[in-house]
Amino acid sequence: MDYRSCHRYAKISPRKARYVIDLIRGKSVNDALRTLRLTHKRASYMIDKVIRAALAAANENVSADVEALYVKHALVDGGPSRKWFRPRPRGMSSRILKRTSHITVVLAEKAKR
Repeated sequence: MDYRSCHRYAKISPRKARYVIDLIRGKSVNDALRTLRLTHKRASYMIDKVIRAALAAANENVSADVEALYVKHALVDGGPSRKWFRPRPRGMSSRILKRTSHITVVLAEKAKR
């Protein structure tokens, strides 16, 4: 069974968050959380919260084996951008984009051999 959690409208650009999400894709949950704690990026805190939320959903299910969970899917999609303009020299202006992200993590149990 899959356990899904997402953080929508995270205030970080998708490009910066993808660097961190690539580190944990396919790892076990314990290894992923350990990696995120040792990563000095702002996105690691947000992704850590998403994994812990999916882990809490798995804990509610009595038949789930929490030790056998791994990160099945982890992706970062771009969200809407906040836009405004800043004055520049000679009467011009430039556009400022504050990008947002949608962070999604899916945990699944490894098949027992």
